[in-house]
Amino acid sequence: MKLDQIDKLKVLKNELQDGGLSPADPIDVCSKRLQDDLQTLGMKIQLHEDNIRFLKTLKDKLVDSIIDLQVVLGKYHLSSTPGIENKDGSDTQSEDKASDQKKILEQENTAAGILCQLRTNPKMLASDPTLIDDVLGVVAELGKVDDSSLGSLLSEYLGKETMLAIVCKTYNGVKSLEKYDKEGSINKTSGLHGFGASIGRTLEGRFNVISLETLRPYSGEFVAADPQRRLDLPKPRFPNGDSPPGFLGYAVNMINIDTAHLYFLTASGYGLRETLFYSLFSCLQIYKTRAEMLQAVPCITDGALSLDGGIIKRSGLFYLGNRDDVKVSFSKSSTNSSLPDHYIESERQMKEMKWRKEKMLEDITREQAMLDSTRLNFERKKADFVKFIAETATRQQTPVAMGRSTGR
Repeated sequence: MKLDQIDKLKVLKNELQDGGLSPADPIDVCSKRLQDDLQTLGMKIQLHEDNIRFLKTLKDKLVDSIIDLQVVLGKYHLSSTPGIENKDGSDTQSEDKASDQKKILEQENTAAGILCQLRTNPKMLASDPTLIDDVLGVVAELGKVDDSSLGSLLSEYLGKETMLAIVCKTYNGVKSLEKYDKEGSINKTSGLHGFGASIGRTLEGRFNVISLETLRPYSGEFVAADPQRRLDLPKPRFPNGDSPPGFLGYAVNMINIDTAHLYFLTASGYGLRETLFYSLFSCLQIYKTRAEMLQAVPCITDGALSLDGGIIKRSGLFYLGNRDDVKVSFSKSSTNSSLPDHYIESERQMKEMKWRKEKMLEDITREQAMLDSTRLNFERKKADFVKFIAETATRQQTPVAMGRSTGR
């Protein structure tokens, strides 16, 4: 329907005031036309609002796809970055389980070093079955990464004490590591203290122990058809809905769990990723450069890292200065399965998706302009309708008032 019915309404009102028409019929006709116009405008408003919601839903899905592809391409760049060099100038190579234990064994007077030493002596382990059944290992050896630089960066973020923390399945494992006498003092002849003394090592200072059953696990969904059971975390976005450039993924999903521990479950049915690593990293974000990480500050809640050494511990807390020399870190996986099969094709898809997103934003802007215009017309038409009703009511009351005055 055309929106210029107001002109016809004015013609009918003039004819009514001139006495050319009877008072009843034109009033009903005008009222009906105004109501029809309001209904039509309301339907158009609803249509534009539905279109905008639909376009925004498509845009959000497209942004998610862009971020997913961005993560894949980011991992390609990640695997192409040179590894951290050792002091002798050689690159850090892929390390197997034996070399992981070697790094931990070098920490001689630590709980982790003593535990690894005990594993090489089955007879000593047999004296306390809880150490075999309940102690899972050390944080540093329970996960691997696709790049040694990322492994060192994550280790620096956690710190040496956390990297050497002993992980137990239940609280019983925690109790087996350290025992106390009646006065509450540590019994140096039992637990790890006793084992350390038996091999000539003195356990110094405090050490961290993590009980998986007491951690608050991740309770969301998992990435579909992912053999590593990565967590389906929401993509980071700026307040306007755009994705931050340089985002490579979440730290908790960039840890590769060995097959030996991949299918481990607590008594409550949770795995290592949704308990241990989610507790350690939460929604820690990884970016390619420090500049991109700082640009993404508005959508960082649980901290972020950049491959060139930038660290944000949590929102508002920045780590500055040179990188620390991390002696114990997550080692590099022996195989890297994160490279895209067709890198050039992935780049082409990325460009096409970004182009489609820009076109979709233009469609949303155009629909919003049409919605604003229709709403303005609706408000004007509503004002005309209210004015018409008021004038009609005034005219209908005027003859009554005159009749009463004549009777007096």
